Amino acid sequence: MDPKVSIIMGSTSDLPVMEKAAKVLNDFCIPFEINALSAHRTPAEVEAFAKGARERGIEVIIAGAGMAAHLPGVIAAMTPVPVIGVPINASLDGMDALLAIAQMPPGIPVATTAINGAMNAGILAAQILAVGDNALKAKIVDFKESLKKKIVDANNELAKVKYDYKTN
Repeated sequence: MDPKVSIIMGSTSDLPVMEKAAKVLNDFCIPFEINALSAHRTPAEVEAFAKGARERGIEVIIAGAGMAAHLPGVIAAMTPVPVIGVPINASLDGMDALLAIAQMPPGIPVATTAINGAMNAGILAAQILAVGDNALKAKIVDFKESLKKKIVDANNELAKVKYDYKTN
């Protein structure tokens, strides 16, 4: 099956973060591809990737980058495909990457997750695709209900715990 989502990262060292997006997409049975391309070290390859994404059937791009983090914005400038940026904590606690990705100029939007927020990037990509896919939408509703159930169950367990409060 041809990929609908492309996960791209600035370096293979970003893989431990970005594989969280891959897991989400896999769990939702969304076909994806994963590549490492650098806006600074392989600019021609990034340009070819971005300009060819739509024609290859890519519907959402998840781009992770650390430090200067230009990759998501460079890709967004060259494609009409929605881009989700994942700031990677490579230096300065990831704040440099967060600001680089979030502060895009007018007309070049990049949806931005939390620092190292690849899981949410995968979920957001699934939600974007679900706009035109009722079966996927149902899976997302089930997923969100499972999150709710985990909290409710955890709260019920807390309610069973008895605390001995001491007063002075």
